Order: sequence, then C-alpha cells, then structure tokens
Amino acid sequence: MRNTLGDLNNHLFEQLERLGDEDVKGEQLHEEINRSKAIMGIAKNIIDNGSLVLESQKFMDDRFNNQDLPKMLDGGKNG
Repeated sequence: MRNTLGDLNNHLFEQLERLGDEDVKGEQLHEEINRSKAIMGIAKNIIDNGSLVLESQKFMDDRFNNQDLPKMLDGGKNG
C-alpha cells in the first residue's frame, strides 16, 4: 500500500462531495453519513500516526545524534 497524506486529503474531499450531493437522500444519505464517520475515524488515526512519526523524528534529531535508538523506536533495526 503506497497511500500518502495527499491521497487521504483527496479521499476526504471526495467524501465531502458525496455528502454535499443534494440528490442523495433517505437511506442512501444515512449510509453516506455512516461511511463518513468511519472514514473520519480512520483518517484521524492516520494523521495521529503521522504526527507521532514526525515528533519521534524531531526528538531523535535533537537527542540521539546518530546513537543507537531503543528497539521500540527503530523497529528493531539495532538488534
């Protein structure tokens, strides 16, 4: 899977367009609202994970200066 935050942004705008379609009514609208809630939850997790990776990288750049990282932070690459 090679999705990016740009792809996520596109998916969110596509879903917004589906919700804004005035021809979508009744049960179909209800389904789109439920789909939007699910997408929103997943999107939040993706964004939170990206923020964590960015904060981790900042921390490593500031604190570790190319030293071995704990296994939990480097995915086990150091042993």
